[in-house]
Amino acid sequence: MEPKNNFWQRLGIQDWFLTNDAPTITGKAQPLTPDTVYNYIIEKFEESIRELSFAGRVVFYHEFIISFNTEDYNEFVQNKQGIFGLIVHESVKKFYEILRTYREAGKTVEPSGSKWVFRLVTHPSYVRGDKGFIGKLLPDNSNSTKKSENLRVTFIPRQTGIAQTFDVNDDILKGFTYYSDGYMEIPYEDHLEAPEKESPKKEQPTLARLETIIPDKQFAGKKVEYLMKDDDIIVSGNDEPREEDNIFVIPSEWVNSPHLQIRFNKADGKFYVASFGEITTLNENVISRSDVNAPVWVELPVNSRMLLNGIIGLNLFKG
Repeated sequence: MEPKNNFWQRLGIQDWFLTNDAPTITGKAQPLTPDTVYNYIIEKFEESIRELSFAGRVVFYHEFIISFNTEDYNEFVQNKQGIFGLIVHESVKKFYEILRTYREAGKTVEPSGSKWVFRLVTHPSYVRGDKGFIGKLLPDNSNSTKKSENLRVTFIPRQTGIAQTFDVNDDILKGFTYYSDGYMEIPYEDHLEAPEKESPKKEQPTLARLETIIPDKQFAGKKVEYLMKDDDIIVSGNDEPREEDNIFVIPSEWVNSPHLQIRFNKADGKFYVASFGEITTLNENVISRSDVNAPVWVELPVNSRMLLNGIIGLNLFKG
């Protein structure tokens, strides 16, 4: 019976790297690690860009078949269930990062397929330490009978470490063993536009400074200040439930909630005040109490002094 030719013999390149003295090679092959697989995928992705791109258009493989020796493969997946999925997701993230740099440089970056496909496979002709790569421009589509015309295989022999790349026919792949747990498919999504940086918010100018005098013991010798940066603010007391920036809560039970509304009119550059509290005096003159829904405005000069319910002092100064 005539012996069957192995994978590399069918390619006609058996003598290039699978030598008869291979079994005599000593030394343990480097273990197959997640980092090895990840870096190998990224290396082949960048290599595909260099080989396939033209006329300012960036072209790249969408399917990545990574092949190993059977024992290497088994050691890799043993006690590492799920690691291949993590490697694939990190690889795709790196793909988009690489492609983004090309688009930012003005290159045309458009996919040739709608998905990414990754496969881990083994082949009986591989020995420990060997690894190979097969790239496809268009991933396999079960709904299409047309075979990919862009198929290349790269093999790195353990003896030389020098990559050899060949154009092959799909029929050659019949020698490979595919595993369901070594297959992943991810939709292609255009993540190439860098997120717009939020413009820093401009610091609002201080329109006025409010300074309170509270006769409570805990505030003895201290003043509570509030910087008015909004055109319209509310002055309120301890019972105020709201926490908006334009609400100045005076920590005292002697202040109504709300007690005052202070407004800056840009048209004339003046401040105005409306009182909702029980008693409010402005520069020793009583301000009429108005309804919250129908404020009655009174001009509030800069450097004014107000007294809330005859207890809490409130001064307004230019910001």
